[in-house]
Amino acid sequence: MKAILALEDGTIFTGTSFGATGTVTGEACFHTSMAGYQEILTDPASRGQIAAITYPLIGNTGIVEDDNESSCAQAAALVIGELSRLHCNYRAQEPLADWMARHGVLGIEGVDTRKLTRILRSKGTLRACLTTEKTEEEVVALAAASTSTASVADVTTAAPYHWEEESEHIWKLPAKMATDGTTHSTLPEARYHIAALDFGIKRNTLRGLTRAGFDVTVIPATTTAEDILAMNVDGLFLSSGPGNPAGLSAITDEVSKLIGKLPLYGVALGHCILGLACGGKTEKLPYGHHGANHPVKNLRTGNVAITSQNHAYVVVADSLPANAEVTHVNLNDDSVEGLRLTNAPAAGVQELPGSAPGATATPSFFDDFAALIDDFKAGKYAKA
Repeated sequence: MKAILALEDGTIFTGTSFGATGTVTGEACFHTSMAGYQEILTDPASRGQIAAITYPLIGNTGIVEDDNESSCAQAAALVIGELSRLHCNYRAQEPLADWMARHGVLGIEGVDTRKLTRILRSKGTLRACLTTEKTEEEVVALAAASTSTASVADVTTAAPYHWEEESEHIWKLPAKMATDGTTHSTLPEARYHIAALDFGIKRNTLRGLTRAGFDVTVIPATTTAEDILAMNVDGLFLSSGPGNPAGLSAITDEVSKLIGKLPLYGVALGHCILGLACGGKTEKLPYGHHGANHPVKNLRTGNVAITSQNHAYVVVADSLPANAEVTHVNLNDDSVEGLRLTNAPAAGVQELPGSAPGATATPSFFDDFAALIDDFKAGKYAKA
C-alpha cells in the first residue's frame, strides 16, 4: 500500500506503508541510533513524534515485549529507509510491522531518510503528516495545520505505585547459554527509598534506579510538594517525558518548594524542570537531540561519554542563577547537559542515564544521586 509523508514546508515523500493504516500528524524528528527502534517507539518522550531513523535497515531484531519503555506505543509514526523482512534475535516474539499494526503505529519505508534529515537540520523541526488514505494536497495542508499532542498529562501515572523489579527480568538467559550456572542478575539491597515524579518515566530508568540500590515509588506529575514531603522519602527523582517544560509552571512551582528540603535529581525533561525551578529558562533546540550517540563532556572531570538522548528542549546557560553550576555540555552544539546547585542537594543531566540503547558510563549518574542523599543526611547542606 502506498504511503505519503508531507512536511509543513510542502516537501513530499512517497513510500510503502507498513504497520497500521490511516492518517497521523506530529513533529518530524530524526533519530541517529543504529539500534533501539523499539525503545524509541515506546519512550513516552517520543509522544507525538513522527520518528525518522537514519540507520538504513530497521526491524532486524524484531520486538521483545520486555524491552518496551512503557505500556503502549508512544510515537505517532515511524519513517525508515528499509524494513527488514526477517528478524534474528532469540528473544524476539514478533516482527516490528506486526507489533506496529497491533498498536496503531503507522510506518513508511522507502524514504530517503538522508534527504529528510538534511531538511530538518537546515530548517529545524517541522510539523508533518503521514497517511495511507489522503491525497498529496490534503496531507500537506494537514501537516501545516497540525499542533503538538505531546503532553505530560497523557503519560503520567494516575496513582502512586511501587516499582517492583524482578531480578529474573534482567536480561534473563536460557540455562544452556549461561556460562556460570546462573540465569539472571541479582539486585542489590535497597539503600534509599525515593519518590519518582512521573513525567513519562521509562521502565529502563526505573530498572537502573533499582539496580543502583534505590527503592522507588512512582508518583503522579501533579503531586504537591507538601504530599511529597509527607512521604518521608530520602530523595525525589524527576523523570524524562514529552513536551515543553516551560508549559509546566504548576509542576515547576511545586519542585521549587522542595529545593533545599529534599535531595533532587532530574533527567531530560526533569533536568529542564529543575533548571526552571531554580530560576533559569529553557529554549527549544532547532532539531533536538534524538539518538544514542551524542558526545557529552563532564566539565568537572574532562571525561566525554557517548550518550542516549530524546528531547527537544534544553536549559539556557546564561539564564541560570549564581548558585547553579553547569556540569556537562553537549560537544555538538555546546548546549547545557547537566547542572548542579552549589548550596542545595539538587542536580540533573539532560541525557538518559542507563538508557537502552546507551553508553555504559552513564549509570554513574544514579550514584551521583545517592551521593547527594548521603551528603544531605550528613548535614553538608543547610536545610531550607
